[in-house]
Amino acid sequence: MTAYTVDPKLDLVLERTVDVAPELVWKAWTTPELIVRWFAPKPWSTSSCEIDVRPGGKFNTVMRSPEGEEYPSTGCILVAEENSTLVFTSALGPGFRPQTTGDDDFPFTAVVRIERAGDGTKYTATAIHADAAAKKTHEEMGFIEGWGAALDQLVEVAKSL
Repeated sequence: MTAYTVDPKLDLVLERTVDVAPELVWKAWTTPELIVRWFAPKPWSTSSCEIDVRPGGKFNTVMRSPEGEEYPSTGCILVAEENSTLVFTSALGPGFRPQTTGDDDFPFTAVVRIERAGDGTKYTATAIHADAAAKKTHEEMGFIEGWGAALDQLVEVAKSL
């Protein structure tokens, strides 16, 4: 994937260095049995995950609220560069098929960059939005806090491997 330039009017970015090797971060992002252990910030959970890690492959998850309500998300992987870059979007379904989302949803594309940083990983997650309203909605939902908490959970899972 060519370099993506962040647009602060449309994009949200979480960047941190974590003390887990890039290979373990990649494994946590691309193994369904691991994703269900960390993907949703507690007290939420991920009840299921299906991934086909290749361009055009599926990235499907179901998040469960503390009250037991389930929120399925169907997406498409755009880029899968092992131990380096994972890009997926909710604007497309598997096979790059355009899809509509629910009235309360907003499609976005996630760019996850994994770079070696000493013994750890520089982790950058960018959520790309179509417009400022979608960015604001995602930000107000707690993007930084939620994705940050999920990253902490990913690190815990990766360290257990």
